[in-house]
Amino acid sequence: MSGCYFRPVARTDHARPADALRLAGGWCWFDTVEVLHRDARPYLMPAANLPEDMRAHMTAPRPPMAGIGFDAPQIMGILNVTPDSFSDGGAHFDPAIAIAHARAMAEHGAAMIDVGGESTRPGAATVEIEDEIARTAPVIAAIRAQIATPISIDTRKAAVAQAAHTVGADLINDVAGLTFDPDLAPYAAIHGLPVCIMHAQGTPETMQRDPRYDNVILDVYDWLAARIDALVGLGIAREAIITDPGIGFGKTQAHNLALLQNLSLFHGLGCPILLGASRKRFIGELSQTPNAADRVPGSLAVALVGVAQGVQMLRVHDVAETRAALRLWKAATYGASAAPE
Repeated sequence: MSGCYFRPVARTDHARPADALRLAGGWCWFDTVEVLHRDARPYLMPAANLPEDMRAHMTAPRPPMAGIGFDAPQIMGILNVTPDSFSDGGAHFDPAIAIAHARAMAEHGAAMIDVGGESTRPGAATVEIEDEIARTAPVIAAIRAQIATPISIDTRKAAVAQAAHTVGADLINDVAGLTFDPDLAPYAAIHGLPVCIMHAQGTPETMQRDPRYDNVILDVYDWLAARIDALVGLGIAREAIITDPGIGFGKTQAHNLALLQNLSLFHGLGCPILLGASRKRFIGELSQTPNAADRVPGSLAVALVGVAQGVQMLRVHDVAETRAALRLWKAATYGASAAPE
């Protein structure tokens, strides 16, 4: 089936056919896939007809990473130690406030704390390496001394990742998919660090200047597939890679919505999926909330769209609210026997 892409039609209904397949070892199942082409209309086919390699990628349980399992939705709490992030405007730039916020996110259910010292909002300029290290490494060291929650370093730069790893970071989360700094992927490979690779068209400075795609869903899929192959070739195991379609990074509102409608396609890559849509501009446009802090309800709605398609990790600003939404989703989906986590 050359030139085909396969999107599992993810379901969570309690009425499940006997031949249904479990999606990525998680909470969704599927017995139907949508077959997509670049030059033909899509159609549905039984999951039983999937090629064996694709069936294996879609159904294999995702191994734990940095001590985090993926058989239930997980939350990555955002900790921006920057003076100019789009959503919190430097609210956690003070190290003491940042550490307190990290502790609060962990107490409210964050499985991982994502520490970033460089704003990647549209139009943001590159931060000098020394400044980014000075912002992130001391905070990571302090968090690690106080709580056991895994920590990721949100950076594009090898020197920043090295400084963060030295003081306790467990994972590298790179909005450039390990393409910005040629030394970053080899560092991750040598030290056995898991990575999250995100798709972005352009850099933060240029990405929202008229982004265009032939087919945004398939273009992003192909880019991530190529990056996985390249990283595996450098010695990073597929089991140590998380994928992120990059909502809002070089995408229009229409591109973002198309990706959200088709998130389950990315299970075919054989890696966990991260969804990072929290408080983003398209949510503000659709919910008519120009102030980023007012976009919590819209962010929760988008997060649950991802969970219903088997997305394993939600990168969010509002950890307590997301945890509450997940508990209600779980109870409403699986009934009273689904005890809160």
